[in-house]
Amino acid sequence: MEELNREQLKKEGFNDDILPTKPEERSWSIGNYATVWMGSVHNIPNYIAIGGLFALGLSVGQVFAAIVSASIIISVIMVLNGQAGSKYGLPFAMLIRSSFGTKGAMVPGILRGVIAAIMWFGFQTYAGSQALSILIAKLWPPFLALGGNWSLLGLSLPALISFLVFWLFNVALIYGGMKFLGKFTNILSPLVYIVFGGMAIWAIKLAGGIGPILAYTGSGVSGNSVVIFIAAMTAVIAAWAAPMVSVADFTRLAVSTKSQAVGQTVGLVVTYLLFAVASISIIVGSEIAFGTPIWNVLDVVARFDSTFAIAISVLTLCLTTLSVNVTGNIVPAGYQLASLFPKKLTFKSGATIAAVIGVLVMPWKLMENATSIFTFLSIIGGLLAPITGVMLAHYYIVSKTELDLGELYSKGGKYNYAKGFNANAIITLVVAGTLCLIGNFIPFFKPLYDMSWFVGIISAFILYSVLEKRRTNRAH
Repeated sequence: MEELNREQLKKEGFNDDILPTKPEERSWSIGNYATVWMGSVHNIPNYIAIGGLFALGLSVGQVFAAIVSASIIISVIMVLNGQAGSKYGLPFAMLIRSSFGTKGAMVPGILRGVIAAIMWFGFQTYAGSQALSILIAKLWPPFLALGGNWSLLGLSLPALISFLVFWLFNVALIYGGMKFLGKFTNILSPLVYIVFGGMAIWAIKLAGGIGPILAYTGSGVSGNSVVIFIAAMTAVIAAWAAPMVSVADFTRLAVSTKSQAVGQTVGLVVTYLLFAVASISIIVGSEIAFGTPIWNVLDVVARFDSTFAIAISVLTLCLTTLSVNVTGNIVPAGYQLASLFPKKLTFKSGATIAAVIGVLVMPWKLMENATSIFTFLSIIGGLLAPITGVMLAHYYIVSKTELDLGELYSKGGKYNYAKGFNANAIITLVVAGTLCLIGNFIPFFKPLYDMSWFVGIISAFILYSVLEKRRTNRAH
């Protein structure tokens, strides 16, 4: 896009955050993409989800197979949906216009960039603040007794202090900018392997070696084993339902499409392979050692007898949670709010507003019991997987990877469809979303709900392709 056009677009209300990236702004290489998602894999909610799979009765082999299979699917979708970002330098907020229309883009934009992002932001912030509480209490034991029985909306004084401090860390990272975030994840990645590797070795020793862990069979599952295995993969994949939709916000910074494709594939598959070994060893090993299932990795850390080991483990958990929170939640929320109100908000002011709303949704209520994370993941997957299905169908089947940038940034161009809305995309979103979530209300459709992400992406891809084919045929 020529400089003259950029200046004209700025006059029309488009700011730099939603214009295509310039060649000199594209600095992310294979290494950046291989490390940026590591924190997104090794974080507290992901460990809780894997613990939940064992709680369902799955064996070590089944859990390992589910994690590795899911990681391959995640990397394929991230690379495919990130191709438009690396080819055109487009952010998600503008890319989504090509399939949903200039005004219709607000619907998936709000679902992903506002509702899902802010809910996830709050959830991750509270999870990270729990880790911070353990760290502070180890360094200063009287901390947990502060305030006595005082509480605010269900939070004790120590929990409130930890939450607000961790929240401030998140906000500070927003103002560090995307370049700082790239450097931050490069520093974090070696720490992740050292800490989780150490925790895995500790758990294997406690269990009496790798043999007892591999021999762990689980209590067995009742029901259709295929559905249950796909549901287990859904639990892993659904945590990525949001980043999959808006991955263009990161791939638009890529030096080339090859760099994001190779980087993301290596980073996700290798990291998940190590995550599978570490999470299974830690969860099963600690259960064998202590005689009771421990599904939250923080409860495992709290049992360490070395203050240094606790400090470094909790610090890394805090940092990984911080990393995923900014990359997966606050960045898309900031871009989305900036695109909804381009004349009033920039990325930073939009992200700050999202962070404030993330406190107001009271995320600690989402972690009150062990099953809440599965309900949360199924709903997020059911809402967002159909958007990914529409985006992939439009880019690869309808557009054949060719987009017209001039039309995309035009108020009345071909991507305006009918009064700004592409009815086919909205219909697909409603139908596929209903298929995903109906099982939450009608027991007969429960298997569809358990596999919500798969149901959503496949049904949306097929339905949107068929509807657009009919539109093309009618036009001829």
